[in-house]
Amino acid sequence: MESGGMRNKLFYLFIVGLSLICMVGGLMIFPSGVYGASVSAGDAPGADGAAVRIAAPHGVLMEAATGKVIFEKEKDVEVSPASITKIMTLILIFDALEDGKITMTDEVTTSAHAKSMGGSQVFLEEGEKQMVETLIKCIVIASGNDASVAMAEHIGGSEEAFVEMMNQRAEELGMEHTHFVDCCGLTESKDHYSSAYDVALMSRELVTRYPKILEYSSIWMDTITHVTARGSSEFGLTNTNKLIRGYDGCIGLKTGSTSIAKYCVSAVAVRNDITLISVVMTAPDYKVRFRDAAAMLDHGFSRCSMYVDEHTEELKEIPVKKTVQGSVSCDFAETFYYLDTEGRPIKDIKKEIHMKKSLTAPVRAGDPAGEAVYLLDGEKVGSVKIVAAKDVPASGYLDYVRYICLHMVLRA
Repeated sequence: MESGGMRNKLFYLFIVGLSLICMVGGLMIFPSGVYGASVSAGDAPGADGAAVRIAAPHGVLMEAATGKVIFEKEKDVEVSPASITKIMTLILIFDALEDGKITMTDEVTTSAHAKSMGGSQVFLEEGEKQMVETLIKCIVIASGNDASVAMAEHIGGSEEAFVEMMNQRAEELGMEHTHFVDCCGLTESKDHYSSAYDVALMSRELVTRYPKILEYSSIWMDTITHVTARGSSEFGLTNTNKLIRGYDGCIGLKTGSTSIAKYCVSAVAVRNDITLISVVMTAPDYKVRFRDAAAMLDHGFSRCSMYVDEHTEELKEIPVKKTVQGSVSCDFAETFYYLDTEGRPIKDIKKEIHMKKSLTAPVRAGDPAGEAVYLLDGEKVGSVKIVAAKDVPASGYLDYVRYICLHMVLRA
């Protein structure tokens, strides 16, 4: 009995020891808000070499202002994007709004084709009219497939024509691993695919070019009113992105899931004026996609600091030859952003202004006039172009005669 009891104790100690070894060797805990941590056998290095652990096979963490990739795991693998497809649909909707082709108050009529959409929907009836702004809410909050098709037909004339516009826009954004077949991601076609990096690219385009989308994607619950031949009724919209309520700073953007795509999310969060985009593709379940997205966001916010130069100083004018105007004012071409993930002292960044001695007319607004160079510890970390602020035409003989006559009169 004693010998058997000793063997049992030794076996018990062996099991406990083995468990501890497995825990130490196989688990790393990353804080991820209410969603805890993801555990995976396959860690992937971030762009800066740091380890981030996610369970999903594909992921990207990108900073929105600079487009810098902070972390990636199999970022270019082509997979089904499910409803994350709607990010491109929303880009084209806001393109049309910016170009004045549509307005937020335009009424959109639901077709039989739009009504027939399955999956996530807001149950639009054929012939039902809704305003553009209402349909945007239906798309981004409730992931309405019927609302997406209704808007695609309203802008493109047909869903097919709209999808051609989507693919063209994707090409313009450099989305090399993307091809769309429909506007909502409901299709099971193998010709409808994207990648984690491409999703991050189009997410960045949407939130930086059209930040108003974040007013809608951050809504947790809302209602719309259906007005049909059967009368009026309210329908509730609930955000499919649970990170809106479960992760500090999350303000969007889009989720997706089908049997082929599994579970995807493009999550946008803001802290300390830093906007991060966390994309998870092909997660095995919805809990994993949110945990992975939160883990990447935690990693990014713990490492990132941002230097922003909005160019408050006034630039000197540059002399312009072959014109009576004499000189031209200049502007910075854009705001300068520098994202640091290595803990460098960004407050020590120095700016040097290098201007051309002169320009020669004709000068067009936007023509190069110099550059601002940014240095940290003597190392160049970036630059911004300085450009002519307006057109300056070349002057002819009569222009000089008028110029001389005018100045003679003024002196008299």
